[in-house]
Amino acid sequence: MSDEKPTTVWADEDYVAAENRSFLSRLYTGTGAFEIVSKRKTWYAISALIMLICILSMVFRGFTPGIDFEGGTQVSLPAASSSITTDSVSQVFADTLGQDPEAVQTAGAGSSATIQLRTETMSPEDATRLAHALADKFKPDITIADVSSSDVSSTWGAEITRKMVIALLVFLVVVFVYIAVRFDREMSAAALVSLLFDVVATAGVYSLVGWEVTPAMVIGLLTVLGFSVYDTVVVFDKVEENTRSVFATSRRTYGEQTNLAVNQTLMRSINTTVISVLPIIALIVIAVVMLGVGTLKDLALIQLVGVVVGTYSSVFLASPVLVSLKERRKDVKRHTAKVLARREKVASA
Repeated sequence: MSDEKPTTVWADEDYVAAENRSFLSRLYTGTGAFEIVSKRKTWYAISALIMLICILSMVFRGFTPGIDFEGGTQVSLPAASSSITTDSVSQVFADTLGQDPEAVQTAGAGSSATIQLRTETMSPEDATRLAHALADKFKPDITIADVSSSDVSSTWGAEITRKMVIALLVFLVVVFVYIAVRFDREMSAAALVSLLFDVVATAGVYSLVGWEVTPAMVIGLLTVLGFSVYDTVVVFDKVEENTRSVFATSRRTYGEQTNLAVNQTLMRSINTTVISVLPIIALIVIAVVMLGVGTLKDLALIQLVGVVVGTYSSVFLASPVLVSLKERRKDVKRHTAKVLARREKVASA
């Protein structure tokens, strides 16, 4: 007779959350020990607070439209010496035209560094006066020929805004239809709630920081929405797999099966976020900090915030909202009552 013990085969209904394990062990094994769905009211409160802060910032603080959206004149000159700084250029502008510029920033690094000044649309006479004043102030490092100015019409910015709104609406409709066909209507509605949170939170952070709204920011916003949808679809795919035959057993409720799916994909969401964030941080450090390419900071900020917010919404908002919507259905209510009644019976026995 063999002394070998029979191998135990664990079925899905025998699942028990390994709450006694360490945090990292639970995170990597995805055993469902993290109660995310059952504490959805807490996540709803946190998400509502974030949205409230962002909405108040957008209403009272507003945004700083870039020259591409507001129109105006942009003046550029090389930062040929240490005396040519944003402060000194701003002072020359104020002394010459009697007002402060709207924005002054440094672009590039080393010998290719330039000072870019943005203001309201200037007349040719004022542009000439400013060029002479800058050349006189910083001679012999620069000449009048080194100072260039260009006008940007607000019409182009209005066209960009219109196309952005159209693209956003089309994107939301396509996402709603795809998820409704691929999964179901509740998942589609939950995904849209998640996307709405992403838009408000990301735009709100941009408003709080106060950086200029540029076309790069618009492009970055649409990009991070795609990342958020991708992560949400991955989680929902696991939810669908776990809940496909949920009514055939009375071991766990729909919410518990969904929570298990979130746990099983949690480590993957974290890994995807880390891999996505590292190149963005490299962009900020190398391009913006080391090379001084200020025009890239808009894209870097919107992507960094959007990736983090998108991961949060796909894990802590989309799935809880899905469960809240599902639990309004009669069949899910009946099954939940059946599971709870069975547990009470087992406990009393």
